[in-house]
Amino acid sequence: MSDTPWSVTGIGDLSDRTAIVTGANSGLGFETAHGLARHGAHVVLASRNRDKADRAAAQLRERTPDASLEVLLVDLADLASVASFADSFLERHEKLDLLVNNAGIMMVPKGVTTDGFERHMGTNHLGHFALTGRLMGALEAAPGARVVTVSSLAHRSVSLDLDDLMSDRGYQPMTAYGRSKLANLLFAFELQRRCEAKGLDVTSVAAHPGVSATELADHLLTNVFLQPLKLLAGLMLQGAEAGARPTLRAATDTDVRGGEYFGPAGMGEVRGRATRVRATAAARNETTAERLWGVSEDLTGVAYP
Repeated sequence: MSDTPWSVTGIGDLSDRTAIVTGANSGLGFETAHGLARHGAHVVLASRNRDKADRAAAQLRERTPDASLEVLLVDLADLASVASFADSFLERHEKLDLLVNNAGIMMVPKGVTTDGFERHMGTNHLGHFALTGRLMGALEAAPGARVVTVSSLAHRSVSLDLDDLMSDRGYQPMTAYGRSKLANLLFAFELQRRCEAKGLDVTSVAAHPGVSATELADHLLTNVFLQPLKLLAGLMLQGAEAGARPTLRAATDTDVRGGEYFGPAGMGEVRGRATRVRATAAARNETTAERLWGVSEDLTGVAYP
């Protein structure tokens, strides 16, 4: 897919923008927050751990001393926490220019969230679905607001069974993760269709980081026998800063259009400059997306205005 070259150096002045980045305390979220803050945006670091978020804020200020930052706690695996976060944000801010749905878990053992959802689907998709819904009023209040939802290459290898959304019929960590990332894309594209249908000045797009050496999958390589593999991955894979570039392009490029998807330009979209990429037919299935939306509203209790 041909595309105009883009670079983070081309990001314009964001000093009038307020942004939320979930999972901003480390990895891709941290680098995304840095990219926005260094260009002037007021960035809300949305994290479930206060100590980690405060350390991340301190590190960001070391890089960019005049960074405008705010820490608010949210646990996307707990819908009550999502509601509390949204209330706290809305008490402090009248508008939201940019929401980056970045946080996630990857290939964790079988378990459930506070609300009884399978952990990947509950955290990666339903938590962000509920968060976005509760913040729609603030997004609508910001001219040209944008929602960026971070997916993964893993969405390509799975299908979504809406009759077994929580993987009750058989749990495989990689499959469960991939389904949640497919759900992220279905949500992002359906949100764009709904915003267009209602005439809202809100743009919904998606991005994926390729394959990046971050803390997200560190738990997969904790065994001492896998340490050489971890070292090799660190040498071969792109770092979090490069992995965040597709998200930053999706968030800031003035040429972005609703429903687009961004990722690395290299072979297999593993690494490389940020460019427009294709999602699978399953991710673009409007019937599945509409059904998932209805199920998500029922499960979360969050109905979009």
